[in-house]
Amino acid sequence: MRRRLVPTALLLPLTLLLTACGGNSSAGIGSDTDGEGSVTLNVGDQKGGSEAILRAAGELKNLHYKIKWSTFTSGPPLLEAVNAGAVDIGGVGNTPPVFAAGAGSKISVVAAWHGTSKGDTILVPDSSRLTGPKQLKGRSIAVAQGSSAHYQLVASLKAAGLSLSDVHVTYLQPADALAAFTSGKVDAWAVWDPYTSQILQARQGRVLTTGDGITNGLTFQVAAPPALKDPKKAAAVKDYLARLRRAQVWVYSHEQAWAKVWAKDTGLPYDVALASVKRTNSTRVAVAVDKPLIASEQQIADAFTELKLIPKKVDFAAFVDGRFNGGLPPSTTRAKG
Repeated sequence: MRRRLVPTALLLPLTLLLTACGGNSSAGIGSDTDGEGSVTLNVGDQKGGSEAILRAAGELKNLHYKIKWSTFTSGPPLLEAVNAGAVDIGGVGNTPPVFAAGAGSKISVVAAWHGTSKGDTILVPDSSRLTGPKQLKGRSIAVAQGSSAHYQLVASLKAAGLSLSDVHVTYLQPADALAAFTSGKVDAWAVWDPYTSQILQARQGRVLTTGDGITNGLTFQVAAPPALKDPKKAAAVKDYLARLRRAQVWVYSHEQAWAKVWAKDTGLPYDVALASVKRTNSTRVAVAVDKPLIASEQQIADAFTELKLIPKKVDFAAFVDGRFNGGLPPSTTRAKG
């Protein structure tokens, strides 16, 4: 069967929506959501992210505060904006908060979702002779530094009895990694959805291993401590998180509707969006920011400290705030799907 090549340009819009992504990308043009009251919540978002899902689920109605959206291309610069006080709250994956904590940033993890890690993969070309992660020894692997895929690579290698020193790591952002992967310049690519779905739908590669059972599958909402000290903004944050949780529940029974919105907002082909929604997005369950979650993130922090990619020991517990847990289930709750 002939492989259908996907032009690199099609991947460029995806860098606008991925919370796991590392890199030096910055904020783009934002928008405002009208609401009542004098409080404005400054929300960091990514293309096809929180605003899109809230709007699709009808959760931006009857707001008692205003929302000013700022669009970022990835988690690290979003957290830089949180640290600077330019953003009150925003969504990221499981690894950017660890690096932000390592840099001593002023951040507080206030909400979490637990999903499967089946979309976090190490991909190899269809023609590759590799059949398991143990065979990665001595091979070249592309990955975005500081991303959730970076930790997934570390953890997957460890599970196979290998370490980063056993492979040749090439740090590339996804658009460059795609070019390297499809041209045969690297043997494998550690990446996340929807890139995984795009490669599989285009028949450009196959999954060597996934992060399922290897990584924690967590995503977060991270707030600025000064915003949490303001009673009115803290109340807005509480309401905003409740709306996000309801919107995620809406996705479970509206996968196709959400995939259509997501595809339109991001430029993803619909079949790629739907595959990613089914594999990853619709598996997320809102969970408490609790001790097991802290311990899981501490493992990630310690792993990167040991690799000397974080300069000092991180106490992740100092960067969480569990006041919005309410009656949420523990972070160890099984993801859907």
